[in-house]
Parts: sequence; C-alpha cells; structure tokens
Amino acid sequence: MAPKPGDGPIKIVTMYKFEPEEVRKIQAATRATVEVVIAPNREQYRALLRDADVVYGDMGGADLDFAPKLKWLQWGGAGMEGMAAQLKSHPVVVTNYARVFAPGISETGIGMLLCLTRGITTHYMPQFAKRQMKPVGNPKSADHTELVGRTMAIVGMGGIGSAMARRAHYGFDMKIIATDAKAMPKPEYVEELHSPDYLPELVPRADVLVAAAPLTPRTERMFNEQVFHSMKKTAYFLALSRGRLFDDMALVKALREGWIAGAGLDVFPQEPPPSEHAIFDFPNVVMTAHTSGWSPDRQVRLIDFFAENVRRYAAGLPLMNVVDKQAGY
Repeated sequence: MAPKPGDGPIKIVTMYKFEPEEVRKIQAATRATVEVVIAPNREQYRALLRDADVVYGDMGGADLDFAPKLKWLQWGGAGMEGMAAQLKSHPVVVTNYARVFAPGISETGIGMLLCLTRGITTHYMPQFAKRQMKPVGNPKSADHTELVGRTMAIVGMGGIGSAMARRAHYGFDMKIIATDAKAMPKPEYVEELHSPDYLPELVPRADVLVAAAPLTPRTERMFNEQVFHSMKKTAYFLALSRGRLFDDMALVKALREGWIAGAGLDVFPQEPPPSEHAIFDFPNVVMTAHTSGWSPDRQVRLIDFFAENVRRYAAGLPLMNVVDKQAGY
C-alpha cells in the first residue's frame, strides 16, 4: 500500500547535507510543494520531526516518538541491519537504496577478480613495489588463469548479485549459478537459480564464490570454515555486500592452508581490520575499504532515485524499494 500524503506541503526532514541543486531536483520532481529542511544537529532534528511527513536518512527507534505525522522513511543506505526494532512494528513505510550502488560495487568485484586471476595482485604488484618486473611462470602454467567458461556462484541476487551476474556472463562468458531467498523469475543470464538451501551443493561447483546477500540473523557468518573447506582449491571468494556474512578467521585459515586460491574483499567483519590482522599477510588477497560503491555517478543516481520516489509519494503511487521490515531487507 502506498503512503498517502496529507494536505498542504510535503515536509521532508533530514540531517543529510543536500547540495542546493540536489534540493531543487527533489522539489522539481512534483508539482506539489515540497519543503526540504536540513537539521544542523540532533536536537533540532528531533524538534523538526513533529511536522515531518518524510524523513531522509537512518532513523533511530527513539526518534519515532518525535514524529507523529511520519508516513515514509527513505533509509540512507541499502543494508537494513541497523534498523531499530521499533521501526518493525511502526506503520511507517521504509524504502532503501538497494540496487542504486550496484554498478560501482560490481565493477570493483570484477576488478578484484581480474587482479587475482591474472596474477596482478599476487605476482606483479609486489615486484612493482621493488621497482622490478619479470614474467612469472610460463605460458602454460596456472600462474595466470582465465574466466571464460568458469562458474560464478552468487549468494544473493539483489542489486549487487544481479550486476555481478550480468557482467560476468555477458562480459566474460561465465556460467552463473545462484541462490536467493526471494522467489523470482530466473534471469536469462543465470543458468540456475536456487533457494538458500542449495548452498552446500552450490559451493563445490564454484570457480568464483560471491557473497552478495543482505545481513540478517540467518546470513551472519554463513561463509564459515565448512563453506571454505568445501570450495575448490582453485576457487576465489569475493565479499561485496556485508562483512559480517563471513568468518574472517575461517577465511584466514582457508588462505593459510591453501583451501582456496584467493579472496577479494570490499567489506570486513570489523572495519577497518586492525593492522595486526592476519588478512594483511596474504599476497593473494585484494581489499578495498568498503568504498566499492563510491563515485560521482552514484550520487546522481541517489538523488534521482529519491526524487522519483518523492514524485510517487506526492501522487499517491507505490514507492520503489519498499523494505520488508520483518525480513530485514
């Protein structure tokens, strides 16, 4: 059910520092009068909430008591693991930014994978740091491998998983097999789509295993020692959605004992990982600092998405990316 705007101007309250041109784009999305009020601090934010129809940004459970008119909350990110328990029972409609950040994240994922398979991270970056450069192995050795014809197994076919699947299949002729908790039509670029129960069968088939699921009580630390031990020794693990999906010490063990060929990590259970963490010891690991979704283009999509939802809200139409608050995504 779409939230219904009240009479009078639509009042959006936020602590996010929208640029003036971004505010104008949001307001121009509808003929209705839209007021975007940016609170400079938490105290004024709570004072402004009493007249808010819409809130933009993450909202704590205690804030709900200050917002009697609230109908719609646009969450500031894609992941909903920080959603307060009070929001789950509150009638407010919550939307998030699922799929909005996927282009940059999937490009980073593919970049990490190529750094690993083509030996860039393992063989050539260490040489570069020493101002040296010579070929490693020979034209027939497995020091450099190809993605063509390999199998990518994706856990979570939301925005990140779908973008990775498209790029891997159409760009590198990879076979895609996947799992997802939601019932959905199988995309044409995915050969097999299963329920999460298929994970034990999925993992041993993968040349590349991608963690792209949302973080929920069911998915936390799902990539554990048993999973890593059942991977091919030639397979790679990519973590692109939430760091707490995998057991970092189990991953360290898998890397140290050669259970898997390497890992690409944009996320980590503790961010940033402490400098003494063993993950930094492995040349067959490439990491970024949970920044894979960043870019100027992301910001444009972010504002365009919110503006379109404002248009829909003003017209009484269903909003995009409505969160299932009980499922947590």
